[in-house]
Amino acid sequence: MFSTATADGVSMPYNSTVATMLGRRRIPIHTTFYWGHKVDILFRCWPGDSTAMYAVALLLVFFMAVLVEWLSFTNIVKLKSRGSNDVVGGLLKTGLYGVRSGLSYMVMLAVMSFNGGVFVVAICGHVIGFLIFGTRAMRKKSDGLDSSKP
Repeated sequence: MFSTATADGVSMPYNSTVATMLGRRRIPIHTTFYWGHKVDILFRCWPGDSTAMYAVALLLVFFMAVLVEWLSFTNIVKLKSRGSNDVVGGLLKTGLYGVRSGLSYMVMLAVMSFNGGVFVVAICGHVIGFLIFGTRAMRKKSDGLDSSKP
């Protein structure tokens, strides 16, 4: 059986949860996936011990992942060649890229909570988002032509 040494020299049995002392509160830091609703996702003490808040947190992670996929495949800002608003359009595209990158990192940090439910909904959000926005299967067709082509 494996054991780990603590700061005061007392050996404790090894498990996948490492506890860190921060002031008077012991913060569990999981190093393997676990299943349960008592987890901190993105912020300390959120969603807390409530099962309903855990479900809300899972929905938030799911919709953030879908939003990342939408931002990856959307063409909100259309740059015209030799247009007068190239600088403004470029700045808008850069801003959307920054938002997408930030949301991607938020989803990644949520998955780093090592909660199995968070991992599953993040993957499902990316898959559903790709299915809706990234494949031709869900795009609208007009007059037999693909509407994604100019």
